[in-house]
Amino acid sequence: MPLKNDIFLRSLLKEKVPYTPIWLMRQAGRYLPEYRATRAKAGSFMDLAMNPHYACEVTLQPVDRYPLDAAILFSDILTIPDAMGLGLSFLPGEGPKFAKPVQDEAAVKELFVPDPADKLKYVTDAVVEIKRALNDRIPLIGFSGSPFTLACYMIEGGSSLNFRKVKEMLYRRPDLLKQILDVNTTAVTSYLNAQIEAGANAVMIFDTWGGALAHSDYLEYSLKCISQVVSGLIKERDGKRIPSIVFTKGSAPWLTDIAACGADAMGVDWTVSLGDVRRQIGDSVCLQGNMDPSILFAGPDEVRTQARKVIEDFGMVGQGGHVFNLGHGIDKDTDPDTVAALVDEVHEYSRRFHD
Repeated sequence: MPLKNDIFLRSLLKEKVPYTPIWLMRQAGRYLPEYRATRAKAGSFMDLAMNPHYACEVTLQPVDRYPLDAAILFSDILTIPDAMGLGLSFLPGEGPKFAKPVQDEAAVKELFVPDPADKLKYVTDAVVEIKRALNDRIPLIGFSGSPFTLACYMIEGGSSLNFRKVKEMLYRRPDLLKQILDVNTTAVTSYLNAQIEAGANAVMIFDTWGGALAHSDYLEYSLKCISQVVSGLIKERDGKRIPSIVFTKGSAPWLTDIAACGADAMGVDWTVSLGDVRRQIGDSVCLQGNMDPSILFAGPDEVRTQARKVIEDFGMVGQGGHVFNLGHGIDKDTDPDTVAALVDEVHEYSRRFHD
């Protein structure tokens, strides 16, 4: 059945649209009281993320509350290394931890590409359940962490402020890092394709830590892998294009390179002007972004003002090629009513240009 609202997909493909579509990174999260209630019911974050019924429930919560133009699968970017047997856990106040970090040749040799139909089946099961529950209302976005971002967590054993172990491996043993990235690249491609086969209408690659690299290292160790993933993605299913989005936090130095990686859309953070980006890269890809999430703490009136500025900065409203989003995920302390004002303003203000 055709989607009742395909504005998001049309804009990704730079087709004319009646308004600027909007979805928000981390839109299913702790700022929503209904999410907190479901997480408490689940017992832990991992129990929440690995249960298709709970994952479906929280995926739908924001799109039931707000007229968003896309849902995004509720999951975690570290599902792949967890499926590799690295022992993922989430400790209160400490973030993700791996029991078996990958820091030497022996650990690298043990890595393997997980079969999405085996240890990651709970994710594809969630996609199927979410699609059924959405009932073709709006598109569903599948996602994965980028090969390099996954490698950062795998090597460091968790989060890091300076990625010392990653960079030490990069400069001392680049051969080991490349072996990790080769496995991750194959795994991410397979994982995203499994989500597409399960029903995802678009997919996104989150390159959270690529921006921590030196200029040439980003091109070699992060973007090259992303390009390989994009080239291996299923591009069409059931006669419909499956667009892809790439988001590198701190991408400003590499905008032209990212725009040429083969993805349909490029997410950008709030440190760049959408208008400047368009002048730099032309209209070769759709742009996604890019309001600072902190603006949501300023209250509804200021949020509406800043939303209009983002839309005006992009320009060409109604011509497609812009998906409104934040420059990063929603903060857990955000007022849900302020998010409602943002979604309303993006839709209503952008409609004026089309009319």
